[in-house]
Amino acid sequence: MTDLDVVLTTGDSGERTPGGDPSAAAPAAVRTETGATAENHRVAVLVLEGAKPLDVGIPSQVFAHRASMPYEVRVCGAEPGLVTGGDGLSYHVAEGLEALEQADTVFVPGYREPANTEPPAAVVAALRAAHARGARLAAISTGAFALAATGLLDGRRATTHWHYTRALAQRHPLIRVDENVLFIDEGDVLTSAGAASGIDLCLHLVRRDHGVALSNRVARRLVAAPYRSGGQAQYVPRSVPEPLGDLFAETRAWALGRLDGSLTLADLARNANVSERTFSRRFVEDTGYTPMQWVLRARVDLARELLERSDLGVEQIAHRVGLGTGANLRLHFQRILGTSPTEYRHTFSA
Repeated sequence: MTDLDVVLTTGDSGERTPGGDPSAAAPAAVRTETGATAENHRVAVLVLEGAKPLDVGIPSQVFAHRASMPYEVRVCGAEPGLVTGGDGLSYHVAEGLEALEQADTVFVPGYREPANTEPPAAVVAALRAAHARGARLAAISTGAFALAATGLLDGRRATTHWHYTRALAQRHPLIRVDENVLFIDEGDVLTSAGAASGIDLCLHLVRRDHGVALSNRVARRLVAAPYRSGGQAQYVPRSVPEPLGDLFAETRAWALGRLDGSLTLADLARNANVSERTFSRRFVEDTGYTPMQWVLRARVDLARELLERSDLGVEQIAHRVGLGTGANLRLHFQRILGTSPTEYRHTFSA
């Protein structure tokens, strides 16, 4: 039996029980921009009553150990055994809260009816103890309510699924709830919005721990967007929806193949076959960045990959990514990542 066996059940809806900074500090067992270690990073996924299947599966799959992934995942519950989930699923978990004692990161997936229930006292105590020991805590969707119950979000920014942001703010008035973001990184405590933003949060942590190259490889494996800004707005329902994804995704792909040359707003809008004004407005809605902010960050990300995977000099890389000079590359590296290209290479090169 694996750590997590999903058991399909009938006649049980699961309703019985009750969203940073890439240079932020990470736990000591992870290679970060301030140090390195070969030890696998231990991830615990805490499955609570009413857990949502997709929320449980995301960190379990993203961080699953393989040759290229220096992580290991343990799925646990408040106690070993069967945990009633949501949407007709139950989970058989092999471990209880003792799994949190050795975890470097603890994920709390979303669960049903978070506004009407409290997590068990033992769960709250175990989360507090893990945090005090130095583990970072991350919530997907309504898992933020469990983190809120620990008091560790008091005085901090946090998010959750847009449907529950008001309830979270009402139940925990000391938390600065932001409904307009995909995820929030407070260093040792992180929260994300709906399930899809849980993927963004996981990729953000991989990028924070091990750099953009590994994060991009994971994104390709998941067939997911390699980077969406944590500050991007949640997809709160609109009165008049504006479909735009495929067209703008094609334009972004077109731009990524031309980062070594000149790219202007007019070029991007022309490729998307819309006006510059419409392109700018809808691009921000789609990515969380203005078009030229996105281009700049794409250039920096490409530079990060070249620093990690090649022996090219800073001047050569600056030319290849369309930033012109090494001085320009250093300027934007410092502004966006808070470090220099040389220091970044020293930390993340293979």
